Amino acid sequence: MNYTYESIDQILQACEDHDCSFAEVVLRSEMETYECSADSIYRGIDERLRIFEESIQEGLKNKDKTISGMSGGQGAQLLGHRPLLLGDIAYKAMTYAILVNEANAKMFRIVACPTAGSCGILPGCLQALKETHELKQKDLRDGFLVAAGIGNVIMERACVAGAVGGCQAEVGTAAAMTAGAVTSILGGTAQQIASALALSLKNVLGLVCDPVAGLVEVPCVKRNGIFAVQALTAAELALGGIESQIPADQVIDAMNAIGRALPEALRETSTGGLAVTPRAREIAQDLSDQ
Repeated sequence: MNYTYESIDQILQACEDHDCSFAEVVLRSEMETYECSADSIYRGIDERLRIFEESIQEGLKNKDKTISGMSGGQGAQLLGHRPLLLGDIAYKAMTYAILVNEANAKMFRIVACPTAGSCGILPGCLQALKETHELKQKDLRDGFLVAAGIGNVIMERACVAGAVGGCQAEVGTAAAMTAGAVTSILGGTAQQIASALALSLKNVLGLVCDPVAGLVEVPCVKRNGIFAVQALTAAELALGGIESQIPADQVIDAMNAIGRALPEALRETSTGGLAVTPRAREIAQDLSDQ
């Protein structure tokens, strides 16, 4: 059987043709592409899930500021704060996502999912679910496979680089991957997974990449936390039966077109947006003088 795919529609069709889940289509495709066993793929997933948790703990243990002083210790600060607005799952997901991105800013080990600048969203949400739901390892593995499949399609049809498509391509992709993963873990259908990723991605279209002082810290670290909550929102909508009026592949294509239409100043060059505000210029100058 052929499980190769280049689009979300092809994954959905394979689910129907072979009477299997979204995760199984991605698993079978990986087995065919790399001529390996399911067990070897699961071992790789388990190692990455372990690093997810490790990076959260590293972010929590090391409360020091980064060299720039722009981030560090904020995730731990949030864990010591009683949430006033968000529920338990959303608050944990937000906080853990920030912890992972702080770990990245301090050069600790992370899993780029899909990039280092967006590495907190998937780990943050999966850890929050793990702590609040009785999940089996298979649930987490399947969620990871769904996220991987979504990421593969976006890389095939668009891009995941801020320098090419703006932050919609990085954080936007991470949130879409996470929305799909969460939907899968909580029992959603393949079509609901597709709706979740579409609902997430189309609500981040046009997001620019304008890092202050050229560092993956501001606005990146807190943006991971905010979009972890956005991913959960998209999953909740999809699990509640809300469908995206625009199919997932068409949303991805729109993201690609928008990203390539963005001016260079808003694609990771730090020559536009937040990066050229007066305060950002002061920060960049202070760092240059060190």
